[in-house]
Amino acid sequence: MASRSKRRAVGNGAPRPPGSQLQRDEEEEDEVEDEKEDSDEEDSDEEDDEVVDEEVNVEFEAYSISDTDYDGIKKLLQQLFLKAPVNTAELTDLLIQQSHIGSVIKQTDVSEGSDDDVDVDEDEIFGFISLLNLTERKGTQCAEQIKEWILSCCDQSGEESLVEQLDKLLRDTARPVGFLLSERFINVPPQIALPMHQQLQKELAEAHKTNKPCGKCYFYLLISKTFVEAGRHSSRKKRSNQKTDGLMFANAEEEFFYEKAVLKFSYSVQDESDTCLGGRWSFDDVPMKPLRTVMLIPADKMSEIMDKLKEHLSL
Repeated sequence: MASRSKRRAVGNGAPRPPGSQLQRDEEEEDEVEDEKEDSDEEDSDEEDDEVVDEEVNVEFEAYSISDTDYDGIKKLLQQLFLKAPVNTAELTDLLIQQSHIGSVIKQTDVSEGSDDDVDVDEDEIFGFISLLNLTERKGTQCAEQIKEWILSCCDQSGEESLVEQLDKLLRDTARPVGFLLSERFINVPPQIALPMHQQLQKELAEAHKTNKPCGKCYFYLLISKTFVEAGRHSSRKKRSNQKTDGLMFANAEEEFFYEKAVLKFSYSVQDESDTCLGGRWSFDDVPMKPLRTVMLIPADKMSEIMDKLKEHLSL
């Protein structure tokens, strides 16, 4: 159980994650002609039931990361990495070991008088935030895999000028790079990100003050789930006048990180998954191409980003 200082409401108004939404048959809405009720029911048996999603009001709380969160964190990491050659099991273990850094999002306890008839798993994780200091964790398998994978993706993206620059920054032990991880179910609202990021920044400042791991970072490395309209050319150079280069962000708040990044590139994950979390998106019947966008943000820009989050995401 989390300490009281880490247990706090962080948001509400979100539907449940995929698989746990309340559903209802469209037949239940047909109450117009009583005398035809029997015949209508017979006719409806021959047709496929149509399902309507019903929004459920949910409140969340943040807790310190613990051993019981292993499966939930690993699942969310796999949502980000897909088929990338990264040891997500080791990464999950490292994040759990850092008890002074990071939070998980869980649903607030449902009151006894609630009319919500959906079973709630009190240990179910809706999202998490944490940081892995790649410089401090140099030599661990997952840290080395992450660096090699990112450099490889940078090379494949055609941004040749960035590969040497990124490699140099990742090797610079005098200026540590922190790998910022902020993952959640796709239908959890972005407003929840504000208190999570604020809490993480407080924890990082305290870690630096007390000389604990993860405390000092000169750069934050972030991998964002993004997408663009299918068929649209993704060259950043040709759209340098656009703030987000035509990208749409699965985690909406990450657009503000992107705007402050000193280094950024995107690569496709079209062939790595056929789910909406990683592979196939569409909006208004317009097919979207799924990407991962890598960005490097100077630590001294975080206060500006936090101000932007407050301006746009305050509840």
